Amino acid sequence: MILFLLIIVIIILGYFLLYRSNKYWIERGVNQGNPKPLFGHFNGTTFHKQSFAECIQMVYNFAPNSRYCGMYQFTMPTLFVRDPDLIKQLAVKDFDYFLNHRTFIPEESDPLWGKNLFALNNQKWRDMRSTLSPAFTGSKMKFMFPLISETAESFIQYFLAKNEDVVTVEMKDAFTRFTNDVIANTAFGVKCESLKERENEFYLMGKEATNLKGFWKNMKLLVFFIFPEICKLCKIRFFSKSVANFFTNLIKVNIANREEFGIIRPDMIYLLMEARKNNLNEPISDEDITAQALIFFFAGFDTVSSAMCFLSYELATNPDIQKKLLQEIDSVNGKPTYEVLMNLKYLDMVVSETLRKWPISVAADRICNKPYTIEPKLPNEKPLHLEKNLPLWIPIYALHRDPNYFPDPNRFDPERFSDENKVNIKPYTYLPFGVGPRNCIGSRFALLEFKLIFFYILSQFEIIPIQKTQIPLKLDKTQFALTAENGFWLGLKRREK
Repeated sequence: MILFLLIIVIIILGYFLLYRSNKYWIERGVNQGNPKPLFGHFNGTTFHKQSFAECIQMVYNFAPNSRYCGMYQFTMPTLFVRDPDLIKQLAVKDFDYFLNHRTFIPEESDPLWGKNLFALNNQKWRDMRSTLSPAFTGSKMKFMFPLISETAESFIQYFLAKNEDVVTVEMKDAFTRFTNDVIANTAFGVKCESLKERENEFYLMGKEATNLKGFWKNMKLLVFFIFPEICKLCKIRFFSKSVANFFTNLIKVNIANREEFGIIRPDMIYLLMEARKNNLNEPISDEDITAQALIFFFAGFDTVSSAMCFLSYELATNPDIQKKLLQEIDSVNGKPTYEVLMNLKYLDMVVSETLRKWPISVAADRICNKPYTIEPKLPNEKPLHLEKNLPLWIPIYALHRDPNYFPDPNRFDPERFSDENKVNIKPYTYLPFGVGPRNCIGSRFALLEFKLIFFYILSQFEIIPIQKTQIPLKLDKTQFALTAENGFWLGLKRREK
C-alpha cells in the first residue's frame, strides 16, 4: 500500500514538473517559446550551451511583435517585458506595484546579504535608499575623486615601471585588482596595491566573496534560487564564514578607530557614519554598514571590471576610435580635475557605447507586489492579470542590441551618444544601470572609475591586439556574468610623445 501511494506521488510530481509547470503562460494566451521540462528556458545556460546573455536574447527574439512574452526560470513562470513604454509603465509609473527584487537569499540565512540595499524590500529598502542616496551625489563623487585618482595613478605606474615596449596583460586580472583597490580605498578605508602585492588578504577575500565558479558554488546558488525556504531553515549562508568574519571585523575596527581618534577620510565608511548620525528612521548598525560596503564590493569587483575589459577590447579592435579618444585625452594638460574629466565628451561617448553593447547587467528583475492588470493595446492582446509574487524581467542586453532602437547593433559606434544623436534614442531602450527608482545607486561612482582609469591608461599607452587576443570575442558560457571565454588578452604599447 505504501509503495503504491509512493508511486502515485511520484507520478503526480513528475506530471507537474515535466508537463504542467510549462503550461502557465499557454493558459493565459501568452507566447512562451519552447521551454524545456524542469529547466524552462535555462536549459542552455544550465548545461553551458549558451551564455546567460544569449539566453536573454533567445527569449527576446521569439516574440518580435509582442510587448511581452512568458518565460520560465526553471519551473517558475516569469513575465518578460519587451516594450519600452510598458517598461516605463511598470518600473516607473506603477513602481509601487513592482517595488522589490526577488529575494532568493533570506536575511535569516545571511544578514550580510539580506541587509544590503539590493536585497532589502518594501519600507526597509525605501529607508536605506534615502539614507544612502546622499553618499552618491555628484558632490560626494567629487569628494572621493582624489582617492580613486590616487589608485588609478598607482595602477598605471606599475606598468610604466616595466621595461617593455608592449606589456602583455590579461585585462580581467588587472582590472579586478584595480577595482579591488578602489573599493578597498573608498569603501573600507584600506589602502592596497594588488598588482604589486598579488596575494594581499583583502584581494583574496574579495575574490572568494565574488567567486561563483565551480560545481558546488553553482549547486549552492541553484538551491538558493529554487528552495530559499530550505536555505532559511538550514541557515545556509551566501558568504563563507571566513569572508563574513573578515569584512565584519574590518568594518568594526575601522569605525572604532575613527570614532576614538576623530579620523575623517573621504570614503564610504565616513559617509555612512555621517548618515547614521543624521538618520531619523531605523538605526543603522555596524552590520548594516558592513552589508552596504560588501554589496558595493560585490557589484564593483567583478561586473565593473568586466565592462572595463570590454572597453579595452573595443578600443584595441577599433583603432580609429582609440585615436580620436587619445587626441581628446592629450588635450588635457597634466592630471585631470573632477570637472575636466566630466567634460571629456568623447570619453563619455565611448563609455556609453561600451555600456550599450556590453551592459553591466544583462537583465533587471522585479516582483509583482500586489495583483496588477496589464490592459491590452495591441489587436492580439487581452487583459493580462499578474498575480502577487510573479517575477518580471527587463531584458537590458537584448534591448541594447535591438536594431529597431540601435541600427547595426553589433557595431561599436560611440557617435550614437553624440549631442546630436543621443536625443534620438528612444527612452527606456538604453538602461545600463537599470530603470526607475530601483536603478543602480552606484552609477555615478562606476562612471567616475571608468573615466579615470582609461584617462590614465591612454595618457601613457595605446591598447593593442596581440597574438593571444580572441577576435572576434566569444562570450563565456560557463559563467553567469558577461565575460570572454578565453579572457581579455591585450597589449599596452608605450606611447611616443
